[in-house]
Amino acid sequence: HVHLVESGGGLVQAGGSLGLSCAASGRTFSSWTMGWFRQAPGKEREFVAAITWSGGTTYYSNSLEGRFTISRDNAKNTGYLQMNSLKPEDTAVYYCVGGYAGLSSNQQKYGYWGQGTQVTVSS
Repeated sequence: HVHLVESGGGLVQAGGSLGLSCAASGRTFSSWTMGWFRQAPGKEREFVAAITWSGGTTYYSNSLEGRFTISRDNAKNTGYLQMNSLKPEDTAVYYCVGGYAGLSSNQQKYGYWGQGTQVTVSS
């Protein structure tokens, strides 16, 4: 059974940075795509970023404008999302996801989900 736990969320001022982590249980972490989605209040959940099992290829939402970086450390069963130049519109619950999804932005492709961590960006 795979279990994902996010950490690192919190409150930050606009223009600041925040790093999220996703700790995964289970021995298959290194074999599947890892990604991040987010959901702002009153909005639909949206794709943020994904990274292949090897970490060699990444895929980002166009809306991020190069401000976020996804990475992973398979030896530690941990994924990361570094967020820079944060904006108030980045405020959302951020979810770590995993699965045999390639580099898909389709949330239905991901079978494993964390409980989410709140990120709040103040103006």
